[in-house]
Amino acid sequence: MTGHDSQSFTLLNYHQLGVPQGYALIDNAAMPIVGDPETVNNTQVEQLQMDAQAAIDKAVEMGVVDRDRVGVFGHSYGAFMTANLLAHTKLFRAGVAESGAYNRTLTPFGFQSERRTFWQAGDVYTKMSPCWFADKIKTPILMIHGEADDNTGTFPIQSERMYAAIRGNGGVVRLVMLPSEAHGYRGKETMEHVLYEELTWFDKYLKAPASGGTQNRR
Repeated sequence: MTGHDSQSFTLLNYHQLGVPQGYALIDNAAMPIVGDPETVNNTQVEQLQMDAQAAIDKAVEMGVVDRDRVGVFGHSYGAFMTANLLAHTKLFRAGVAESGAYNRTLTPFGFQSERRTFWQAGDVYTKMSPCWFADKIKTPILMIHGEADDNTGTFPIQSERMYAAIRGNGGVVRLVMLPSEAHGYRGKETMEHVLYEELTWFDKYLKAPASGGTQNRR
């Protein structure tokens, strides 16, 4: 709201510009990971699977989503969640992951809500690392990362190695590196480029009718 007139403006996340292109968006708040803070990540992957299934089921029930043409995207921790969903479910036909962390052994002293170190809970770090399951990712995934990402958990090597792992195992993957961009993208040209890449990716893999039946099943 301005101080001199009654005009009001809504600040949009640039991803929301997908709505005029025919996409319905489900906020990641629909995918909580809950439990004892000391051990909650023991079931992170399983909770994520259930969250995604429930969100899709509800959106289909509401009549705003075609179950056979659902995509998933996220930034940072959301990208990490996206990659895990593609590694452990067949709920989606395409994914986009921005500036994520995919190998948790590269963040061995904890991350997000995880308080244990790699040496205390190595099995959890492994289970939560989609890079270790790259051979299972057959859903097309677009990966985007800032070349100057200085966030200690999401150095560019995370996307570079994940890209190599998926491609080396025969997956469909594209990696876009953003010059001079850190963890949060700032440049107007960058925003336009990212939006173009994401809409082009989803248009290619989601807007065409599914062939040979759906893969969107548990």
